Amino acid sequence: QILYLKPPWTLANLLKCYKKHWMAVFGYVVPRSLLSTIECLSEHLYADKPFDSSTVCILLQESKKLLHAFSCRSDYNGVLPQAYAEVTKLCDTLGEVRAALVEQDLSEDIMVLSENAACEKMEATMPSLQSTEEKELHPSFPVAQENKHQEIWSVLEGVWNTMNLYSIELFQKLDPSAVSKASFEEAFLGLQKLLAAVKDIHEGIGR
Repeated sequence: QILYLKPPWTLANLLKCYKKHWMAVFGYVVPRSLLSTIECLSEHLYADKPFDSSTVCILLQESKKLLHAFSCRSDYNGVLPQAYAEVTKLCDTLGEVRAALVEQDLSEDIMVLSENAACEKMEATMPSLQSTEEKELHPSFPVAQENKHQEIWSVLEGVWNTMNLYSIELFQKLDPSAVSKASFEEAFLGLQKLLAAVKDIHEGIGR
């Protein structure tokens, strides 16, 4: 009789009810700090803009926090464990897709970096030509050199961004609010990939 919005509810209605009755009702059932989770879900799910994978990952993690908090009170006839399992499955699938994309990008960056190193070595071993044509073209050499430096810098920046993505994945796997044995194992595998990638980068630069 005192509900802010009457059923049947949409997800948008539910989130509004959560916020409206949070202090008087839901704050006594789950930790009140989870209001930030409700606000996060409400803000992003109904924003008029497309999602990127990072935002989706955050929304899934926030959803898991909320479902876990309510499951401490009741399993609600098995509905909550099923919902939690589905959200966890989505998280795992997204993690696999993002890891595959990161690995692909990193492989491409390493390949470009290796090719650049091979080109530099070839240029260093080529005999210098003293023809008139070379002397005429010589003034443009600094411009070409500058472009090459920019290209190398761009590759290294891509590698750095990729390493940051790996780091984000690791921190998410080790989130204290959702940590488990599986999370530690996934984080360890992610760390192994990161170490292998850094080793490949080091060898590529050495070549």
